[in-house]
Amino acid sequence: MPTALNNAQKRYLRGLAHDLKPVLQVGAKGVTPAVLAELELALEQHELIKVRVAAPDREERDAWVGALVEGSGAGLAGRIGHVAILYRPRQDKPLVILPRA
Repeated sequence: MPTALNNAQKRYLRGLAHDLKPVLQVGAKGVTPAVLAELELALEQHELIKVRVAAPDREERDAWVGALVEGSGAGLAGRIGHVAILYRPRQDKPLVILPRA
């Protein structure tokens, strides 16, 4: 189940992610088990990451981002063009403390 984020939390996470570079790129093959495995490692290590999705059209990009969110249980903090910002807290000792409101 994806992490639920309210608007204040999404805004806060987008601000934190502003200076980040994408750590994962989804290529022409789409969302594969290998991509999901790398996404799991990246989320467990960083909690907040950017993912570049190189899909040819908008509908396919939306589907791939949805598959990343569903496959990882992460919350979608934002998306601009080909880049999606994903957040999932660590199991132990979270790095990012979200605002409540």
